Amino acid sequence: MICPSCGNLISTEETQCPMCGARRPNLFGIGPYLSRLFGQHIDILTLIPTTCIALYVLTLVLDLNSALSGRGGIFGMLSPGPRPLYLLGMTGGLARGDWWTVLTATYLHGSLLHILFNVMWIRQLGPEVGSVYGPARFFIIYTAGGTFGFLLSNALSGAPTIGASGAIFGLLAALIVYGRSQGSSMAMMTRQVWQWAIFLFIFGFIMSGVNNYAHLGGFIGGWIASQLLVSGAGYRDSRWATIFAIVLLLLTGAGYAVSIVNNVGVLYLQ
Repeated sequence: MICPSCGNLISTEETQCPMCGARRPNLFGIGPYLSRLFGQHIDILTLIPTTCIALYVLTLVLDLNSALSGRGGIFGMLSPGPRPLYLLGMTGGLARGDWWTVLTATYLHGSLLHILFNVMWIRQLGPEVGSVYGPARFFIIYTAGGTFGFLLSNALSGAPTIGASGAIFGLLAALIVYGRSQGSSMAMMTRQVWQWAIFLFIFGFIMSGVNNYAHLGGFIGGWIASQLLVSGAGYRDSRWATIFAIVLLLLTGAGYAVSIVNNVGVLYLQ
C-alpha cells in the first residue's frame, strides 16, 4: 500500500511507516479499501465552488418570481427568496435543534454579487491552503470556519444567515497560521494575508447586510482548526484527516436531505 503521509510503498501489515513514522497508515486494515473507494484525495477544491454555484442556481429556479423581482438594486440582483433558502438549510433554527444548518448554509448565497465575491475568494485562497495543508485538511478548516462563524452569529444576533464568508475567513486564518509556523521565510506572505483579513473585516462594516459576527467566528474557527492541523502541513493527508473530511462531507449531504424533508412544505406557503 501507499503511505498516506509520505507516499512511499509500504507493507499493509505495518503499524508504523518505516519511512516517515506515521502511525497506523493502514487504519487497522481498512486503509487500502478507502484508497480504492475514494482515491488518494478528494477533489474538494473543485467541489466547493461548484456546489455553491449549483445550489445558488437551484434557489433561483425554485422561486423565479423573487429572483426576477429586481428588489435591492444592483446589490440584490438575482436574489433568491427566503423559502428556497430555508428549504436548503439557511441558519436561524439552531434553537430548535436544526444542527445541520451550520454546515448547509455555507454553500447558500443571497445574490449574484454575493456568490461572485465569495467564489472569487474561494478560488483565490483554496488552492493555496490546499497546497500546504492537503485537500482533506483544507476541507476540515473550511468547514470549521463556516461552522464557528454561524455559531457565533447565532449566539450574538440569532438572525438567519447564509454564505461562505465565514469559511473564507477560516482560510485566511489557515494561511496566517501556516506562515507563522514557517518563521521568517514566510513573513511577507503572512503580512499580506493579515492585510487581506483586516481589509475584508473593515469592508464588512462599510457594506450593509454583511454578517461580521460570522467573519469573526470563521476566523477563530479556522485559526483553531489550523493550529491543530498545521503540524502535518507539507505532507500528504493522513488517513485520519481523510476519513474526518469524508465524515464532514457526508454530514453536510445528510444535512441537505434532512433540511429538505423538514422544510419542503415551506415552498407552498403563501
